[in-house]
Amino acid sequence: MYLASWSGGKDSTLAVARAKEAGVEVTGIANFISDDYRRVRFHGTEAYLIGIQAELAGIRLYQRETRAEGYEDDFKAAIRERVAEGFTGMVFGDIYLDEHRVWVERVCAEVGIEPLEPLWGESTVKLITEFVDRGFKAVIVSGMQEHIGREWIGKTVNGDFIEYMKGKPQADPCGEKGEYHTFVTGGPLFNGSIEITESEVIERSGFWLLDIKSYEVNKPSLTA
Repeated sequence: MYLASWSGGKDSTLAVARAKEAGVEVTGIANFISDDYRRVRFHGTEAYLIGIQAELAGIRLYQRETRAEGYEDDFKAAIRERVAEGFTGMVFGDIYLDEHRVWVERVCAEVGIEPLEPLWGESTVKLITEFVDRGFKAVIVSGMQEHIGREWIGKTVNGDFIEYMKGKPQADPCGEKGEYHTFVTGGPLFNGSIEITESEVIERSGFWLLDIKSYEVNKPSLTA
């Protein structure tokens, strides 16, 4: 059984989709939220929205609070619990940052789980294009002000956004260096979709952030 490292964003989603297509049995997703704001650490998405994603994907969610100063210890404690339940591997959505892969491989070795990186080493333009072409939907929920205009916060990742990012040579098209983060609202991995009905863009410490205030969950209707 494999666990997925899950932020709720496009890269972790695409990594899980690819892993499942390759025959990997992904039966759990691990999501880490801050112990102070109860939002996804590094992304800012509300914890409850990750629960809705997991339900629509039909994959069990393991959500854990983590401390800013004790993140690695909290991460390892959570994964050791999963290893004790029989998980043998973990899927990650890293693309090219060597320091991320070194950390992943070291920590996974220490807790006894095998890391899998389905997106590693590929063109970020190719990956974000594949994400859109597959029919996945995601909204931009945060962005560094030096790289992302306020007008894009809350907008859907699409061809126009890809062209926008390709025109920024100092920024990565997939946001691999934290230029922006996304929240996936639907696509082929999910049995339904999430529609954001009310939100507000706020400014904090050099970032634009999307505060999602209300939403609707849309599921396929059952017919006789």
